[in-house]
Amino acid sequence: MTFLLGLTGSIGMGKSTTAQIFRDLGHPVWDADQAVHRLYTPGGAGVGPVAAAFPGAMREGGIDRGPLKALIADDPGALDRLSAIVHPLVAADREDFIARHPDAVLVVLDIPLLYENGYEAWMDGVAVVSTDAAIQRQRVMARPGMTQDLLALILSRQMPDAEKRARADWIIPTDSPGAARQAVEDIVKEIAARA
Repeated sequence: MTFLLGLTGSIGMGKSTTAQIFRDLGHPVWDADQAVHRLYTPGGAGVGPVAAAFPGAMREGGIDRGPLKALIADDPGALDRLSAIVHPLVAADREDFIARHPDAVLVVLDIPLLYENGYEAWMDGVAVVSTDAAIQRQRVMARPGMTQDLLALILSRQMPDAEKRARADWIIPTDSPGAARQAVEDIVKEIAARA
């Protein structure tokens, strides 16, 4: 029986790096953000329905996130309409990924807004990546195009780190690569022992 591990954490907490550690240890990792990217590229399952709902977002056979974000910002109900289109497609992509790994002891599901969207109910366990607020801010502010206002907006849409940690089955400290790797190895051993 495959163990479905939800991997989540707020922006700048080190989730992508931690997901790569799981991959490096040989465990399949499904990435929600990459799934959306696939849906929006030319030929992706999301292009037709999203373009029908938001015609201005279509560029060169795919969905351009820049114009899509602008359209959403100008229309209070747009995000709900987009979510109604995209969430079932993302769920289908996730289920397909899980089905392609029937013999895996562990499948990691990297979902940024896991708790915010209630996805923990579908997991066998949840690991939250976390570091202190100063390191988080330093990492995020180093990203191209990031501003204090944009960071504040992003954080306002995410559950506070302390609440995520309180709800998690495991916490992965990402202050250093070594600490993160050790925590991941410990989680993998614990899950393997249950199998």
